[in-house]
Amino acid sequence: MADVRFEQATRTYPDTERPAVNALTLYIPDGEFVVLVGPSGSGKTTALRMLAGLEEVDSGAVMIGERDVTFVPSKKRDIAMVFQNYALYPYMTVAANIGFPLKIARVKKEERERRVREVAEMLGLTEYLERKPAHLSGGQSQRVAMGRAIVRRPSVFLMDEPLSNLDAKLRVQMRAEIAELQARLGVTTVYVTHDQSEAMTLGHRVAVLNEGLLQQCDAPRVLYDKPANTLVAGFIGSPAMNLLEARLEANGSGSVTLGGVVIGLPKEAAAAAREKGWRSVTLGFRPESLELASEGISAYVEMVEEIGAEAHVFCATEIEGKTAKLVASVEVRKAPKRGEHVALKPMPTEAHLFDPETGKRL
Repeated sequence: MADVRFEQATRTYPDTERPAVNALTLYIPDGEFVVLVGPSGSGKTTALRMLAGLEEVDSGAVMIGERDVTFVPSKKRDIAMVFQNYALYPYMTVAANIGFPLKIARVKKEERERRVREVAEMLGLTEYLERKPAHLSGGQSQRVAMGRAIVRRPSVFLMDEPLSNLDAKLRVQMRAEIAELQARLGVTTVYVTHDQSEAMTLGHRVAVLNEGLLQQCDAPRVLYDKPANTLVAGFIGSPAMNLLEARLEANGSGSVTLGGVVIGLPKEAAAAAREKGWRSVTLGFRPESLELASEGISAYVEMVEEIGAEAHVFCATEIEGKTAKLVASVEVRKAPKRGEHVALKPMPTEAHLFDPETGKRL
């Protein structure tokens, strides 16, 4: 097992100007489970492929343990990769698929069979060892792909959206199994997904990328509670954080007005705003930080999404002469009906403040 380091690692594809991954610096300690997440085209898969040796590194370096593997062929990096499409050999049995890496490594047949049996038992595949992939379910195929990676006993596991082909219920089940398996094996794991729920439930830390740049890497709860900028704030959380431009009170009181509601700012934020001469700041509220009340921001309910005991209320309002969208999370029993007019009261202590020019957290 080993740690992983990206050191100013950059990859620019031919005939493109903007790097797919731009000077990525990221340290992943031995045994950690890190998830790379971001919108489409953010560079997360390219970063994984750079670590796997499947993409060139144009500048910077990639390290696995004490080895600089920047120019080392993929097969010599001591990594195992699980792909989105599983990449199983259709003409081989489950046992042969799992044991294939050992066969290529010329591991003796007895040792190979023993390790395949161990992995199959670990993954609940013992009764399927003689089946071909065509006779497996999606979840079983995923386990076989995992087994083929585990049997090699690599230093690092790499997983590229391995659950995206499964239905929602099975994805949740497999997430739990992958997390439990990684904890048991203790192998450094780098996992790519576009599904933020998957990222937040699996990762010890989550790295958010956008346009090739690392925006923030931290524990899931920190990303949710203290996003580094408006991009992370808007990407992490479902529904997304409400981000609005709020006008600063001209009287120097350190307050902002949002849809007719006056909200006091923390002293440090108010001082920074005065020092820079801002007329407004970007204010963020999680959906659960907007309450239905008798007074507040006047809004029109466009849609109500009921999810068990909770309801997401999607509203439209007018702030500073512009139409704005707001989402509030409330108990389903207290949810308004579509077409109703409501008042949304922000919780001042749960406000997130961002620089209106750079989007950075204040």
